[in-house]
Amino acid sequence: MLRIGLVAGEASGDYLGAGLIRALREAAGEDEVLRFEGVTGPQMRAAGCDSLESIERLSLMGVTEVISHLPSLFRLRGELVAHFEREPPDVFVGIDAPDFNLSLERKLRERGIPTVHYVSPTVWAWRSGRVRSIARAVTRVLALFPFEVDIYRQAGVDVSYVGHPLGDQIAMEINAGALRRQLGLEVDAPLVAVLPGSRMSEIRHLGVPFARTIAWLHRQRPELRFVAPMADERIRAQFEQALSRHAPDAPVTLLDNHSRECMGAADTVLLACGTAALEAMLLKRPMVVAYRIGWLTHALLKQLRLVRVKYYSLPNLLADACPDDRVDVDCNPQMPLVPEFIQGEVQPEVMGESILKMLDDTDRRAGLIKAFDRLHRLLRRDASRQAAHAVLQVARQAVGQKGSKS
Repeated sequence: MLRIGLVAGEASGDYLGAGLIRALREAAGEDEVLRFEGVTGPQMRAAGCDSLESIERLSLMGVTEVISHLPSLFRLRGELVAHFEREPPDVFVGIDAPDFNLSLERKLRERGIPTVHYVSPTVWAWRSGRVRSIARAVTRVLALFPFEVDIYRQAGVDVSYVGHPLGDQIAMEINAGALRRQLGLEVDAPLVAVLPGSRMSEIRHLGVPFARTIAWLHRQRPELRFVAPMADERIRAQFEQALSRHAPDAPVTLLDNHSRECMGAADTVLLACGTAALEAMLLKRPMVVAYRIGWLTHALLKQLRLVRVKYYSLPNLLADACPDDRVDVDCNPQMPLVPEFIQGEVQPEVMGESILKMLDDTDRRAGLIKAFDRLHRLLRRDASRQAAHAVLQVARQAVGQKGSKS
C-alpha cells in the first residue's frame, strides 16, 4: 500500500487535489492500494481523501486576516509535522499555497519524507531568490508552464512539466452565440466583456479607468454592448458606483460571477492582469490587459528588483518563452502578443483605441486566435494524469530505496 499525504490551501487547490487523487488511482491500477490523507476540501474528500483538517483553516484572504490567524497556522503546521512523522507517507504533495506548504515540505523532507510541490510558485515573476529555499524543501516541483522548467533545472531542482489544468478544462472551441443566449445577451450586437478584477484592491485601481473606457467606447461606437461579471457583492457595488458616475448611459449588463462564460461570449475582452488573461487566451478571445497597483508599491518593487518580468500577462509571457508556438500577427516578434497597459499607461482613450483595433482588424484577430490555439495545445497535456505519474515515480523511488537499505 502506498500512503500519500496532501495539503491544499484553497478551492482551486481542492479542485487540483481531487483530480490528482482520481488520476493516481487510475495510474496505480487495481492491484495497488493507495491511501490518501491530509488537509482537504469537499472535492478531495469526495475523491476519497481522509481529512485531517478542513481546507477552510488555510483559506485566508487579506494581510490582517492572515496575521491574526498566524498562531493557528503555526499550530496546524506543527500538528501536521507531528502526524506525518508518526505515520510517514511514502510521498507528501503540497498543492499550491506556497507560504504554508513550502515550510511544511521542508520540515517533512528533513525527516526523510519525499515531498512534491504541485503548482510552481511564481518565481519567474517576483522574488526569484525563492528557488533556493524551494530546492531545500522539495524532492520535485510540478510546473504548470513550460518556461518554468529551465528556471528550476538551472537551480538544480527536479521538475516535471505537467501542463495547466485550465488547458484541459476549457474546450478547444467555444460557441459564443450559445453563451450569449445562455446569459440573456443580444446575439448579434458587438460585445465587449469587461473584467476589472476579483479583488477590492483591483477595483480600487481599475474600476474608474475601466468605467471611463466603457464611456469612451460608447461615444465612439453606440452600437457596442458591454457585459461585466462581478466576483461578489462588494465588487459589484464598487463598480456600479464607478459606472453610475463615469458611464451612466452605456449599455452595461452586470452579472454575478460567470466570468468565463462572459469572456467566451464576447468579441473582445478588457481585463485586469491575472488568471483571467490566461482564461481569455484559452477561450481564443482577443484581449486588452491592464495592470495597476499603488504607485509607491510599484516603485518599491522596481527599486528592490523584486519583479523581473518582460511582460505582466500570461499570454505574453507564454508567447515570449515559446516563440515557435507564436504566430506573427502583423507586429514585431519582440512586441507583446496582446496589448498590456501598465500603471500610468492605464488611460481610457488608449485602451479604448486598442479595443477598437481588436474589433476592426480581422487579420490580426485571426492571427491572435491561431496563436492562442497553439498555446492552448501546449498547455493541454492532461495535467492530472501527468502529475499522478510524477508523484508515483517519486513515491516508488523512495519505497525502492527503503527496500534496498533494509
